[in-house]
Amino acid sequence: MRKEYIECGRACSPHGVRGAVKVESWCDSPRVLATRQRVYIAEKDGSYKELAVKSASVSGHLVLMSFLGIETREGAQMLKNTTLYLKREDIPIPEGAVLIADLIGLSVIDADTGKLYGTVADIDDGVASRIYTVKTERGDVLLPDVPEFIIERDPDRGVFVRPIPGFFD
Repeated sequence: MRKEYIECGRACSPHGVRGAVKVESWCDSPRVLATRQRVYIAEKDGSYKELAVKSASVSGHLVLMSFLGIETREGAQMLKNTTLYLKREDIPIPEGAVLIADLIGLSVIDADTGKLYGTVADIDDGVASRIYTVKTERGDVLLPDVPEFIIERDPDRGVFVRPIPGFFD
């Protein structure tokens, strides 16, 4: 099941005295987050509260954001270490692209035999490519996101792979 709200970053600390916040972007580019009109924070009851973005700009690898209704440093401090979310419908997703959030928890399946190897537990940025952490019965296996290994990513069916012999043994 695809989530309606997708993690997009973390409010790190206040910036200045007028309520701005430094945000670590988890999007493909900080510009994606900086161009959104609204973000959300999770409430304790499981609902999401909208924060209307007053202004946002990219500063290095961070996004400096100001929100309507948060006008002081103390108000910005209340957001420190808070995960920010975007609504799926607000994310510009290129044709054929798949969100990492939609891959976590999917089955990892042999593209040729249909054998189930495990599930995607995490995806991290490696030096040369992304690295999938596959949770198997024998422990975690790190699988590079290269066309030689990962044949297809289908959020509805799973991640189909063609590993070299012994890779998952």
